[in-house]
Amino acid sequence: MDSPVPPHPSEPRPRRRDRHGRGMRGPVAPPQVPMSASRSETFRDLVQDSVERLERRWPQLADVDFQVLDVPVTLGDTVPLGRAVSAGKGQPAQVIVYRRPVEIRTKSRDERALLVHEIVVEQVAELLGLAPESVDPRYGQD
Repeated sequence: MDSPVPPHPSEPRPRRRDRHGRGMRGPVAPPQVPMSASRSETFRDLVQDSVERLERRWPQLADVDFQVLDVPVTLGDTVPLGRAVSAGKGQPAQVIVYRRPVEIRTKSRDERALLVHEIVVEQVAELLGLAPESVDPRYGQD
């Protein structure tokens, strides 16, 4: 007896996006192009550039843990752009930069890079107990 319904294959067919014979759709940009980096990755790179710039002058910053968080955990009347946490038992000192408050206050990548560097310098100065101008002589001049 012949069955009018063909048996289902054991594996589902792969779905294709090849309508009208134009080929598979691919990514908008290859991975090596900066456009493919997310905003958080780009921001993290700005912080890293600033840290590397300061580490050349202050080698002891190699022991400091630099972090990027999206927003501060507790919000008060003012929203902090960064925070410095002194070293504790078994924990290294930390400098935290908050990404979203910085992005909201800047319009361009250059403004963002300047503000990120100022925040990192201020927090490092707080950790070291120095004035920001002594941590980076170009502080406030850019």
